[in-house]
Amino acid sequence: MRLTQPTLLSPQLLEFKLTQIPYSRLFIAYSGGIDSHVLLHLCASIDHFKGKITAFYVNHGLQTDAEGWGLHCEQVCNNLGVKFLSLKANAKAAPGESPEEAARNARYAALKPLLAKDDLLLLAQHSEDQLETVLLQLFRGSGLKGLSGMPPSMAFGQGKLVRPLLDVSKNEILDYAKTHGLNWIEDPSNRQTHFDRNFLRNDIIPLLKQRWPSLELTVSRSAKHCANAQSLIEPVADAWLDAVFDKNEGSLQINGLQSYTPLQQAVIIRQWLKRLNLKMPSEAAVERILNEIVVARPDANPVVSTQKHSITRYRNKLYCLRPTKAVEEKSFIWSPELETIKISGDEMYAIQPSTNGISIACWQQANITVRFRQGGEQIALPNRAGRHSLKNLFQEVGIPPWERPRIPLIYLDDILAAVGDRWISAAYFNVGNVPCCRIVRHSNLSSS
Repeated sequence: MRLTQPTLLSPQLLEFKLTQIPYSRLFIAYSGGIDSHVLLHLCASIDHFKGKITAFYVNHGLQTDAEGWGLHCEQVCNNLGVKFLSLKANAKAAPGESPEEAARNARYAALKPLLAKDDLLLLAQHSEDQLETVLLQLFRGSGLKGLSGMPPSMAFGQGKLVRPLLDVSKNEILDYAKTHGLNWIEDPSNRQTHFDRNFLRNDIIPLLKQRWPSLELTVSRSAKHCANAQSLIEPVADAWLDAVFDKNEGSLQINGLQSYTPLQQAVIIRQWLKRLNLKMPSEAAVERILNEIVVARPDANPVVSTQKHSITRYRNKLYCLRPTKAVEEKSFIWSPELETIKISGDEMYAIQPSTNGISIACWQQANITVRFRQGGEQIALPNRAGRHSLKNLFQEVGIPPWERPRIPLIYLDDILAAVGDRWISAAYFNVGNVPCCRIVRHSNLSSS
């Protein structure tokens, strides 16, 4: 028998919505404001939810009253018999980032690691928040994805983020709070109309509603149409991307990309950057990638910067490079007792046993130095005649220019013995006759 959804805002309505989603624990983002207070009260009113709820208060450090608000939230949770946790987050806006975006990103960064599989994070955004989001995206010239607004649920860390009040009006929330005598915090920054969302909320939307009273419903309906259209396009865009995507490097084949129409190429570029966990790029950024990089001469090195990443090309491939920390030391000692050595903040190399490679006895007895390219280095390789410059070897195997300065050169007693995990000098290479070791690379670093 199919259950009927309750029509009024109530614990029964919330329970109906959440029974559609499997969960183990419920986490509630609780700011102390009216929206999150109502959501918390609804959850705490459902008996079998009680032991599963934890309310989070995130102090962004942006308001002088933030500590007092945290104490208020803790007291409310104590009164409701709900577990409470206060977190601190750095919400300082980065260049090009709005204060609202910085606060949201800081909140998400603080909350995401706390969720395990089947945990739900509940947010109290409602239909007027959705209206504001869609209008802001429209004014920014967003495409279908932006105009889809906020999804009712989405993957979040190992769990899921859910907005159970997204189709509930602000007036319903206000009526519920008054009916149950809730005491909430009024954030004075909500009245500061130099923030875009507050300007819409306080000055523009009330005026629009005078002319179009059902604005929230109609815009929400348009957002759903956009979301449905995006869901139909997504698999097609993924198929186009997969045909030209190198999953090992995170790169795109330029010749393959150019076999598509210009419109399809733009879709593939957007889907590519999404797969690399970047935000949807601006139309101008996509056009620059297509017009300045994709069609550039094979020997050219144009670069387009977007979202602190650099888009460039090398040997018929398009790369998206994230900022990397420079190697701090020109050379340093690798003690034979250490199995690993850190090259930079996100990259390290390790020694592991192998059937061939550098003899373990030689490794343990040598003075080991790690250096980086200065130019002119050469190495003799097993089963190859003569000596070879590193420059030619890098070109031969297609190592992109931006990776070459970061590849460590391993010297044993001041003689070049290995080039990262790529090559071992013929003078040090052994096969099977003695216990050996090889150098392997461990890194979070990729082209993305």
